[in-house]
Amino acid sequence: MKKLRMASAVLASSLLFTACSNSNAGTGGSSADKGAAPSKGADGETVTLKFMGWEASPLETQSVKKGLEQFMSQHPNIKVDYQPVPNTQYPQKLLTMLAGNAAPDVFFLGATEYRAFQKRNVLLDLTDNFNKDMSLDDFVPSSAQIMSIGGKIYGVSSCIVSPVLYYNKDVFDKAKIAYPPSDPNKAWTWSQFVDAAKKLTVREGDKVAQYGAFGFENFYVGTAEILSNGGSLFNKDYNKMNINTPEVKQVMQSIFDLRVKDGASPTAKTLESVGMKANQMLQTGKVAMVADGSWALQELATMGFPIGVAALPTFKEAKTTGQAHVHAASAKTAHPKEAWELLKFLSSEDYQIANIKEGLWMPNRKSLYTEDGIKKWFNDKVHPAGFKELIPYFANADAYPFPMITQNKVNDIITEETDKLWYSGQGVDDTLKNIETRSNAELAK
Repeated sequence: MKKLRMASAVLASSLLFTACSNSNAGTGGSSADKGAAPSKGADGETVTLKFMGWEASPLETQSVKKGLEQFMSQHPNIKVDYQPVPNTQYPQKLLTMLAGNAAPDVFFLGATEYRAFQKRNVLLDLTDNFNKDMSLDDFVPSSAQIMSIGGKIYGVSSCIVSPVLYYNKDVFDKAKIAYPPSDPNKAWTWSQFVDAAKKLTVREGDKVAQYGAFGFENFYVGTAEILSNGGSLFNKDYNKMNINTPEVKQVMQSIFDLRVKDGASPTAKTLESVGMKANQMLQTGKVAMVADGSWALQELATMGFPIGVAALPTFKEAKTTGQAHVHAASAKTAHPKEAWELLKFLSSEDYQIANIKEGLWMPNRKSLYTEDGIKKWFNDKVHPAGFKELIPYFANADAYPFPMITQNKVNDIITEETDKLWYSGQGVDDTLKNIETRSNAELAK
């Protein structure tokens, strides 16, 4: 679910895969790995489902296995053989398997690949089972919009993730600067954010010892800022790009200026040169604020420093985006009934709440955004003070636009052209013109 692999994407390592990864700590393999033989089903047969996912981290893999153990204990006639593969190889490997006769029965599917795969007719139509057991009305708008393809369902999500602003409270306290607001209705304007970022940038001679902010050159974050300024990436039918506009130009120029003109943001290459990830830069006070996906809270909460979470800075209104991977089944599976049982479990409250409690995910169900629903997952050891003010931000997130198109080459085009903007001297006007021209040629295919 992500192919915006920009140089600045160090911030969001394995961005859309990690964004939706599971993360319950644990050791050992699943029951399937240990060779445990489930009891026979009512018909005397045990069905084995091959289930494939990406391995963004060992922690994620253990979480999946832990969930599968729970599923198999509830379904003794179904054995799940989980097969994680490296996330960088995942989409092409899966597509090759689906095109042949070696496809897994059930699999993770990145949101940005979802429609492209469905267009190839390799996904099992889940609509009847979904309508029998679930309803799109139960899901938050961003999740429902992404899952529905012409009124049909081919994949079911288990969470949402969204870009937010993290900050190191100690750095703010030392500088005597007020924290950025968690409440989206009180979010900093872009000007207020830049002012704070400049004040939080500390120079020692010719070197910068502390930067104000990082992460906005990542187009995943930039997309939310574009929406905040009233801009858009595509037309309402998602068959034509509409990025070469004044609203988008203002955002892209502002992000560029934050680093080049204001000197308040490092490049991803700077992080590489010091051998640190964005979270480590934030932890050590070398960066005061980091824009990253909501999934990053799971790691940040364990890093031993006072972390804060806030709404992204705004241009015209507070905006973030929501998306997540879906779980889908092969159109060729010999076990569609059992596959649906697994897919249904992977979208259940039981499966997602443990990961939400750890800060990795946010819920995809409206019921978990009610007062009673929030009590099921809110964890004051993980979710910082003020986090509850941020909850409506996730529930009302706009659907991340890239899962709505079928031509993934568009993502590569954006990467190529924005890299020229950030690192090779290409101007904003030419960057957006090139993106729009090249992308529309792809979308017309």
